[in-house]
Amino acid sequence: SAPSPALFQVAALERQIFDFLGYQWAPILANFLHIMAVILGIFGTIQYRSRYLMMYAVWLVLWVGWNAFIICFYLEVGRLSQDRDFIMTFNTSLHRSWWMENGPGCLVTPVLNSNLAPEDHHVITVSGCLLDYQYIEVVSSATQIFLALFGFVYACYVSKVFLEEEDSFDFIGGFDSYGDQAPQKTSHLQLQPLYT
Repeated sequence: SAPSPALFQVAALERQIFDFLGYQWAPILANFLHIMAVILGIFGTIQYRSRYLMMYAVWLVLWVGWNAFIICFYLEVGRLSQDRDFIMTFNTSLHRSWWMENGPGCLVTPVLNSNLAPEDHHVITVSGCLLDYQYIEVVSSATQIFLALFGFVYACYVSKVFLEEEDSFDFIGGFDSYGDQAPQKTSHLQLQPLYT
């Protein structure tokens, strides 16, 4: 059985909340689009609309790509660097993941009188985390990829079922039975008007 649509919504909303708390604007935009796509997929399922399900499946391919990028970003694969690239905030601020300061077991200590801090910012040290924020973000993105793969298979399967039902449906008048010709009367009974 496929995961419940509510699970997809809860996972997307959880991601959106923590990205809002960390001022991560690029993920906020992507999460918003994902939430809309999940709603579209649910609507397509309820209304038997295979076109909506196919659009949802296409979105899920993009969603997997986005989450793979997030994993690469937080693991600093290739030339990506969290210290240099502020892609997640569209280069508008120095904010990082909310989990950096609020992860399980993290102890945040402000560094007073630091010359490293830009104006209106402060420098902190974070220690004692049970799990570093990068790995929390990676696990979150990996979960999204896992759910997206289930969603993709589900959307493709249900869409195929809907399309097969549409193709096999015999309309009133029997279009499939008679082709382009009008139906022929085969009954031997003659209909007579009924007077009362």
